[in-house]
Amino acid sequence: MQAQLLAPAAVLVLWSLIMLYWMAFTRLPALKKLGGGGGLRDAKPGGRGQDLEGVIPDQVQWKAHNYAHLMEQPTIFYAAVLILAVMGPGSWDVLLAWIYVGLRIIHSVYQSTVNVVKVRFLLFLVSSLALTILAVRAVMATLLHDPSLAPA
Repeated sequence: MQAQLLAPAAVLVLWSLIMLYWMAFTRLPALKKLGGGGGLRDAKPGGRGQDLEGVIPDQVQWKAHNYAHLMEQPTIFYAAVLILAVMGPGSWDVLLAWIYVGLRIIHSVYQSTVNVVKVRFLLFLVSSLALTILAVRAVMATLLHDPSLAPA
């Protein structure tokens, strides 16, 4: 059951890397179109991705926004999944983990292509509810754990 719970986390790690490449493969051509050589060689020292807001098209930046989101809330997911994997996950934990990952992937594709905030927020809210339940289950698994029941 531990591997079954860790699989959604592994998928989300891979998805985050896919978003990184999607971001790069759309940003670099957009930078090149800026003219005057454009691209990375003309970037000012210490420049950051946020510096591109309003410089390259919003649709290109949406991928960067989503990649940043994948570096934020999912860190809580990874912690909850690891806690549950160590403590002994239940079938509900596995289902909730897959729901969270599936919704995050849908959220990524939606934010990177259509990006209507009302719909995006609904996807975020439902995935956050799944994550909240996972977090509560992780707390219960640790606080309510009876050490006398653990194998010696």
